[in-house]
Amino acid sequence: MKIEKRSFDNLPEPICRLGELAYNLWWSWNADARALYKLADRTLWRQVNHNPIQFLEEIDSKRLEAAVQDPLYMQLYSKVFAAFDGYMMQEGTWFKRKHPDKQDHTLAYLCAEFAVHNSVPIYSGGLGLLAGDTCKEASDLGLPFVAAGAFYPEGYFMQKIAIDGSQENLYTRIDTSRTPLQRVLNDDGSPLLVEVPLDGRSIFVGVWVFQVGRVPIYLMDTDIPENQPWDRDVVARLYGGDNQVRLRQEIILGVGGIRVLNVLGYEPSVLHLNEGHAAFAALEMIRQCRLGGMEFEEAVKTTREKIVFTTHTPVKAGHDAFPFHMMEEHFRSFWEGLQISREQFLNLGTPPGGDSFSMTVLALNLSRKANGVSLKHGEVSRQMWQFLFPGKPVEEVPITSITNGVHVPTWLSRSMVELFDRYLGIGWQDSHDDPALWERILEIPDEELWSTHVELKIRLFRYMRELARHRWSRDGISTGQIVAFGGLLNSEALTLGFARRFATYKRATLIFSDLERLKRILHNPWRPVQLIFAGKAHPADEPGKYLQQQILQYCSSPEFGGHVAFIENYDKRVAHKLVHGVDVWLNNPIPPKEASGTSGQKAAANGIPNLSVLDGWWAEGYNGANGWAIISNLPDGDPAALDAADADSLYCLLENEVVPLFYRRDADDVPRGWVQVMKEAIRTSVPIFCTRRMLKEYTEQLYAPAALPAVEIEERMEVEMEVVI
Repeated sequence: MKIEKRSFDNLPEPICRLGELAYNLWWSWNADARALYKLADRTLWRQVNHNPIQFLEEIDSKRLEAAVQDPLYMQLYSKVFAAFDGYMMQEGTWFKRKHPDKQDHTLAYLCAEFAVHNSVPIYSGGLGLLAGDTCKEASDLGLPFVAAGAFYPEGYFMQKIAIDGSQENLYTRIDTSRTPLQRVLNDDGSPLLVEVPLDGRSIFVGVWVFQVGRVPIYLMDTDIPENQPWDRDVVARLYGGDNQVRLRQEIILGVGGIRVLNVLGYEPSVLHLNEGHAAFAALEMIRQCRLGGMEFEEAVKTTREKIVFTTHTPVKAGHDAFPFHMMEEHFRSFWEGLQISREQFLNLGTPPGGDSFSMTVLALNLSRKANGVSLKHGEVSRQMWQFLFPGKPVEEVPITSITNGVHVPTWLSRSMVELFDRYLGIGWQDSHDDPALWERILEIPDEELWSTHVELKIRLFRYMRELARHRWSRDGISTGQIVAFGGLLNSEALTLGFARRFATYKRATLIFSDLERLKRILHNPWRPVQLIFAGKAHPADEPGKYLQQQILQYCSSPEFGGHVAFIENYDKRVAHKLVHGVDVWLNNPIPPKEASGTSGQKAAANGIPNLSVLDGWWAEGYNGANGWAIISNLPDGDPAALDAADADSLYCLLENEVVPLFYRRDADDVPRGWVQVMKEAIRTSVPIFCTRRMLKEYTEQLYAPAALPAVEIEERMEVEMEVVI
C-alpha cells in the first residue's frame, strides 16, 4: 500500500518541506511549526482559518521568497524540522522506556468521530474532541497506536442562526483537496477498496488517512464510483438520518474498520472501542476466528481477550439499540456464516428480557476491560449495567473508571505557554503530568498572570466583533442580531462562558430561572456581569433547539441585549477562543448525567475557574479553592425542585462570592484574590486532568493487561496470591 502524495510547486527549494509538514497534524500543537505559516503571511493565515494546505495554495510566491531571504525565518525553519524529524524517529518515548517488550504490539482505536483540526470537520462535540486529543497524546507518548473511523463528506452541520433565533442546519461538502487527508492507494496506484457486507450484499469503502504526529487515522469513504448511487451516501453525514442509516454507518465503522486495518497489515493486540458505535468490530473479529477453524465459544473468548471498551454517557439516548428485524435484515447471512443460531447471535447484544439489540450490551459482553470516563461516571455505569451481571453487587460490576483529560499542548493558549516557559522552565511540557512541577505556578507574579488573561479576553471580544461584522457584511443581519452576537459586550465586565451541545439535560437556560434576579446581577453598574453562550442542538432534538432559541431571544432583547451573547457555529476554533478568554466556565447539567465534561478542564488549564455542579470530572477536581460548586443538597425525584434549588445556589454564588471577588482590586487594578483562584485552577487541573495521565492509565490498567494472553494473566494472579499468602 502507498499514500497519494501531493506536492506544492510554488515552494522554493530551501523551504520545500512546508508542504510535507502541512500533511502531518503535528504542526497543530506546536507553536513554532504554526509560526512558519503565520510569519509568511499573517493575514492569509487568519483568512484560511489556520489551514496550511489552503494557505500554501493561495500564498503569493513573493511572500515565500521573502521568507527565504529572512535569516530569522530560516533559523526557525531549521529548528522546527530538526524537532519534527527527531520526534518522528520515535526514540526515547515513554512507551519505549516503560514497555520495551511490547514494541511489536498494535493498539487499534475505533471511534465514530475525530476532532483533530477544523479543516476536517467530521466531529460534533466531546466524543470527537476526546478522540482527537487521545491520538495526539498517543503520538507524544510513542504508543504503537492506529485509529480508524468514517469519512463523512458533508461532515457535521454548520449552524446558522435565523433572525428569530432558530437554528438552521447547513451542510456543505468537504473539499478534500484542501484538507490534510490523503488517499490510500494500492501498489499499482489505484485507490484501495475494501469490501464490507451490507443488507445481505457487499459495498466498497475507499480509504483516506491523515497523519497525527506518529499516529495514522484511517477514514472509510462510501462515496466512490464503485458503489451504487443509493450506497454512496451511507456515511454522508455524521449522526444523520434515521435508525436504518445509523445501523448501516455502524456496520461500516465496526466491520469495515477491522477489515481496513487488516488489509493495511495491522493485527491489533488490543482493540479499543471508544463508545458503542464501533462494537460490530467484535463480530467481525469472531467471524475471522471462525474462518481460522475455531469453535464459536473459543472465537468469542479469543475476541474478548483483545477488546477494551469505553462507555461515555449515562443518558439512555446515547446508547444505540436496533430492533431485531433490522438486525435480521443485515446480519442473517453473518450468523449463518458463523454457523450459529439466530438466538445465539442476538444474545450477544440483547439484555435479559430485552426487545432490541444494544450496541453497549454487545461491547460489554465482548470486552475484557470496560471503563467509564470519571469516578462518578464509573459508579453510575456500574449501577446502570448491573443487571448484565446477575449475582454481582454493584461495586463488583466489571466497569472501572479512567477520568478523561485534555491534550495540554493543544488547548493551552500561546500566551499561557510563553508565561509557563518563563516560570516553569523550557521543557516543562515533557513532564506536565507531574503535580510537583505545578507547585511553581504560585511563583508567577499576580500581575503577569492577570495581564496575560486580560490580553486573551480582549482577543475573544475582538473575535466576536469580527464574526458579527462578517455576518452583517455577508447577510445583512439586523442590529438586534449584531447585539445578540456580542457587538456590545464590555471586555472589562465579569464574563461567564457556557459552551456545549444543547441537550436538555445540560440545562443551558438554568441561569434564566429568575429573570429579575439575573437582571440585577447583570445590570449592576459598578459590577456588571455578562454571559456568552455557544453550542449546537442536534438537528432532531426539538427541545434542545427550543432552549437555544430562548437564549437567542434573550440575547437580542432590551432587558438582556448587550449583557448576553451567542457565538454562532460552535466548533474547535470557537472552543479555543472561549476557554482562553472568558472569566468563569459555567456548567450546570442535571447530575449525574455529565459523564466527564472536558471543556471545563480546558478552561481550568488556562486559569479559568469553573462554576459547576459536582458531576463528571468536577466532582473530583473541585477542592474548595480552585472554583465554585453549585450545591443544592436535594434528593432525586423532583426535577422542578432540583432546578429551582440549583438556580438559587448559582445566584447566591454569583452574588456573594464570584462577583465580589472579581471586582475586589488593589491599587494596580489586579484582583489578587481572583488570581489566586486562577493559579489554583491551573495547579490542580493540568497535571491530573490531562490526556498524558489519562493515556498512561489506559496503558497500564487496560491496554497492557489486554495485550497479555489470558493464561499469562492467570499465572500472574496465582504468583501474586502466593506472595500474599
